[in-house]
Amino acid sequence: MKLSARNQIKGTVKSINHGAVNSEVVIEVAPGVEIVSVVTKASAESRGLKPGSPAYAVVKASNVMVAVD
Repeated sequence: MKLSARNQIKGTVKSINHGAVNSEVVIEVAPGVEIVSVVTKASAESRGLKPGSPAYAVVKASNVMVAVD
């Protein structure tokens, strides 16, 4: 897989919640650290996503906000 996005974070699918149109996919990237994505249900199904399977969270954005307390 070759992508132009620099932020490719490998993890494991922790859970998937399928809705009528979209699916919420939770990827655990480190113990206790999760990234949640909403993709179309068709995309989740066509990629064979299921809990325990390896996956990448890929982030491509022109802006990333930084906040502090």
